[in-house]
Amino acid sequence: MKKILPALLCLLLFSACEVSDTGETVVGGYPWDIPPTKPDRPLSMAMERLYDNYLTPRPEDNELFSSFKYTRLKGFDYNGGDGTISRRDASKIIFENGKYYVYYTKRHTKVPPIGAKRAHESTDEIPSTDWDLAEIWYATSEDGFTWEEQGVAVPRPPKPTVGWRAVTTTDILKWKGKYYLYYQGFLEASGKKGDHCPVAASFADSPDGPWTPANRIIIPNGEPGTWDQYSIHDPYPLVYKDKIYVYFKAAYGDRPDYLVGNGLAMADDPLGPFEKHPLNPLFNSGHETALFPFREGIAALVIRNGNESNTIQYAPDGINFNIAAVTSLMPTAAGSYIPDAFNSNGNGRGISWGLCHFTNASDDPAKRYSVLARFDCDLSLDVDDAEMKNTQLWLKPDVYFSQGLSAQQRERLQKSSDK
Repeated sequence: MKKILPALLCLLLFSACEVSDTGETVVGGYPWDIPPTKPDRPLSMAMERLYDNYLTPRPEDNELFSSFKYTRLKGFDYNGGDGTISRRDASKIIFENGKYYVYYTKRHTKVPPIGAKRAHESTDEIPSTDWDLAEIWYATSEDGFTWEEQGVAVPRPPKPTVGWRAVTTTDILKWKGKYYLYYQGFLEASGKKGDHCPVAASFADSPDGPWTPANRIIIPNGEPGTWDQYSIHDPYPLVYKDKIYVYFKAAYGDRPDYLVGNGLAMADDPLGPFEKHPLNPLFNSGHETALFPFREGIAALVIRNGNESNTIQYAPDGINFNIAAVTSLMPTAAGSYIPDAFNSNGNGRGISWGLCHFTNASDDPAKRYSVLARFDCDLSLDVDDAEMKNTQLWLKPDVYFSQGLSAQQRERLQKSSDK
């Protein structure tokens, strides 16, 4: 019996051993019960990424993974959807004076936009794009669902001041008791030379204004030949490491062969001078800027455009971002409620809701306009919502069928089948 037991033990060990492609001996297969930390065994590149790139192996346990829910807002009028009123590009949401504040791009024109390709036909009353001839407005809310529009915050200044054609895509900074709005300042109708513009700013002692324009460029375009030479879009300020970080977007390269990336400009004073980070662009994807303090670093929603669209990314240093989660149906142009946007002190708590926009509110291309909406998620260390961690997204068939073939595609397929 004593001789049989060692033999059985050796047999069991031998049957549990495998030889990998590299010739290494591995005891057993990958565990049934998923290890929360990387196991000490050879792993495929995919399994290496599972532990190296993400906060947890399972998205359901990942504080930087979430699905998103959407709600129509109450309180905003769109003139019956005739395309003459548009609201888009909501700022971060702040809580002051017992209520929420949001700032956004509003266009209220006599006619809908005629399109960037017809920008040469635009006038002082006919907009080229959805954001042409726009101004910065603001609204307040007690619950984040019903909003009351308060009026214009930043009007278009007189020509030739920066922004005389349009002031759009704003975001807010609170710094040492004062408030600052950063925004795109257009000097010509969008579409005449692309979507070119620099960043301008206004400041106030109250979130209700009055807002005093700086009347100058705050973050300039890049040098000729550089990626941001024509546009600095979506200025997005955060306070990080006691400095003002303004993340921004630029589309670079000739269309249609172009990329959209995001960069960073830093300053000690809200009105500059700003110094652009030498590693710009910091992101290789993402059509809008939407970031928030998270733990010791910065997290970002990378929405649309590029190989890494539909991802949530994280940089412990606010500079070098890696993919932390992959998700779907992300909010477009997200303006989140971030209580610690200006004072996280290396302990960012994350986000759970905000406002976004939909740019295709009309089915009629001749009446194009945008609407604001609310999104909810669980990207917060202080929220535990299991429904928001659901990775199974079940959409009605009509959602898929709405992405049908174009007439040109149907014609191509018909010609192919006739051969």
